[in-house]
Amino acid sequence: MRLNIRHVTTYRYDPPARGMSQRIKLFPSVFEGQAVPSWAVTVNGAPVSPNFKDGYGDQVALVSARDHVETCEIVAEGVVETQDRAGVVNGLRAAAHPAVFLRETAFTEADEAIEELAKQADEDSPDPLSLAHLLCARIGEAIEYQTGETEATTTAAEALEAGKGVCQDHAHVFISAMRSLNVPARYVSGYLFTAEDGPHAAAHAWAESWVAGVGWVGFDAANALCPTDAYVRIACGLDARDAAPIRGAVAAGSEEAIDVAVTVQQSQEQIQQ
Repeated sequence: MRLNIRHVTTYRYDPPARGMSQRIKLFPSVFEGQAVPSWAVTVNGAPVSPNFKDGYGDQVALVSARDHVETCEIVAEGVVETQDRAGVVNGLRAAAHPAVFLRETAFTEADEAIEELAKQADEDSPDPLSLAHLLCARIGEAIEYQTGETEATTTAAEALEAGKGVCQDHAHVFISAMRSLNVPARYVSGYLFTAEDGPHAAAHAWAESWVAGVGWVGFDAANALCPTDAYVRIACGLDARDAAPIRGAVAAGSEEAIDVAVTVQQSQEQIQQ
């Protein structure tokens, strides 16, 4: 699928900030199921290129500004071509060993309920791949998709207890459960194209689990499926904070307001064909 994407994030500082810095991970991944014919990132109109590639295989740009910073507009836009590989992520160059993604974080620490959920799925599964699929399905059943019920700081344990949440919560619970079974799992940020506007359209998140003999495979518990060609992979990390497309800091004394607008559309060229 050929997709046109535009992602605009605008920060406003009151009073104007004496300084700000941003770590930007808004460069789509390149692997066997995803190519990037054209892509550009700008900050207040100025082009930005990646400074380096991190151990996860993500391209990263670092930007900063000083003195009287009123706004910071970050625009990422371009064309991404995707293929349905049943969630398998082959060909992504990354230095980090899968065992890195066994590391717990405050968002993904398992409690007794998550450990029990994982244990039951493990007992009911004949092999590692079946385990991941079953756990994905059961988490989707256990957590109803509802916006406004959780916050950016909600942990996996809190989300499972509440039984309601968004894609971030589904991903965190999946990651927590897999790690409790000593299976590497990581958080993925990206985009999702849907033919009609819906609760999971545009900006989205899911998880990837390491499956012996296969490699990294994506699982979207919020939609109870593995990523298809409607998904665009941007970055990964230990949790949502680690995989955030934009993460930064502003000098003390300024209040920060943020607006985000994301559009994901199928290329008209492809539609006409």
